[in-house]
Amino acid sequence: MDIFIEQVVKREKTIKTLMTKILAVVLLFVVPLFFVFIAQYTNFYLIMVGFFLFIGGIYIVWYVFDSQKVEYEYSISGEKLNISKIISLRKRKRVCQVDIKEIQTLDIGDDKVKDMHFRKLYFATINPSHTEENYFASYKRPGYGKCLLIFNPNEKILNGMRPYLKKDLVLQHFVNKK
Repeated sequence: MDIFIEQVVKREKTIKTLMTKILAVVLLFVVPLFFVFIAQYTNFYLIMVGFFLFIGGIYIVWYVFDSQKVEYEYSISGEKLNISKIISLRKRKRVCQVDIKEIQTLDIGDDKVKDMHFRKLYFATINPSHTEENYFASYKRPGYGKCLLIFNPNEKILNGMRPYLKKDLVLQHFVNKK
C-alpha cells in the first residue's frame, strides 16, 4: 500500500524581498513624476501619461507584493518525494521529483556537502541562510548528474521517507540519533 504525506512550508521574508518591495514603491512614484516633470518642457499631455502610468503601477506594485508570498509543498507518494513551489496561492510550479531510494546523503547542516560539487541545486527551504536547520540531500539524477536538495522536512515527512532510504541513512537518522 502506497502512502501519501504532505507538508507545506512558508518561505521567510528576507532582505531581498524587502528590497524588491521598496524598489517597486519607489518606481511607482518616480516614473510618473518624471513624466510630469518632462511635461513642463515639452508636451502637456505627458501629464496624462504619467497619471495612467501611476494607475497601472499600482496594479504592478500589488502584483510584486503578492508574488513575494512563496510556499513549498513537500509530498511523498510511494517512493517519490515531490517538491512544488506555490506562489501566492495562485501558481504552482514543480521544483523537483526525487526517487527516495536514490538519495545518497541526508544531513542536517552543510558540513558534509560544503566541499562537494553539484550540477544542480534545488532550494525549497524556509530560509537558505539557516544552514543549521536545513536538510541537505544529495542524489544522482539522469541528465543532470549529482544534485543537491535543500529542504526543511518535519518528522512525518522523514518517517514517510524512512522505508525507502538506504540502510546507512536510516541508521544515522533514526536509530543512532546524534
